[in-house]
Amino acid sequence: MLAQFLQFLFSGVTVGATYALAALGFTLIYNASNVINFAQGEFIMLGGMLAVFFAQMGLPMPAALALAILVPAVVGVLVEKLAIEPVKGAETVTLIIITIGASLVIRGLIQVWLGKGTYSLPAFSGNDPIEILGATLLPQSLWVLGVTALVVTGLWYFFNRTLYGKAMLATSYNRLASELVGINTNWVLFVSFAMSAALGALGGILVTPITLTSYDVGIMLGLKGFVAAVVGGLGNGLGAVLGGLLVGVVEAMAAGYISSAYKDAVPFVLILLILFFMPRGLFGAKVTDRV
Repeated sequence: MLAQFLQFLFSGVTVGATYALAALGFTLIYNASNVINFAQGEFIMLGGMLAVFFAQMGLPMPAALALAILVPAVVGVLVEKLAIEPVKGAETVTLIIITIGASLVIRGLIQVWLGKGTYSLPAFSGNDPIEILGATLLPQSLWVLGVTALVVTGLWYFFNRTLYGKAMLATSYNRLASELVGINTNWVLFVSFAMSAALGALGGILVTPITLTSYDVGIMLGLKGFVAAVVGGLGNGLGAVLGGLLVGVVEAMAAGYISSAYKDAVPFVLILLILFFMPRGLFGAKVTDRV
């Protein structure tokens, strides 16, 4: 019984770490511009698909993975420059529709270029499972968890210890005041989209050796990343990470103990339950109105 529980837990934490990276991507862009970027799932897909493509071209794996992060980051910048910046100041719904349109374009281009097939990457350090109290843990899962932990630590340092990070935080708090003190808020948005896309691509690369990838894999991964961001409290970095892990674990437990047929529905039931009782998510900022 314990072994079964641990098996579901390991599975949930692994996929939850990927949701956490996607949720961090949503959070970065939301904080910088109040835009909810529904193209985030396509950056996850791009990471996995491009890693496979570059590896099949014969590039060394480190170079293939680096390019699979760099190219989506450039695509993220192009989305910001070509789709978001021209309609600066538009209503939130308009911006959401634009990002959905961008995701459809990216998905369609990849479908035409790389086809509808399902692809896999070799695990980074072998497939021999590690046994823990009767449950097995794939070495690739340790890569997912370890890299996610490094990314979270790096982001914390960036936002709390560097001038550029503090400029991005200042922009998220008050864009006009940031501009008045000389912060280039257009640059902040530019960097936010690049970082967000790179984070999504990294998540896609890490999870591809476990779950495989295809041109349409970003749809559900992006939606679940959004659920994780909202559950944790949209705009809260720590909340995004914890929300991702929570969504992953709850999904795995429901699939294991109830039925895998309900696996994809569980995150959306979870978001409804949490938002019903805590409208700003688990770690969302409390807002007080002065009367």
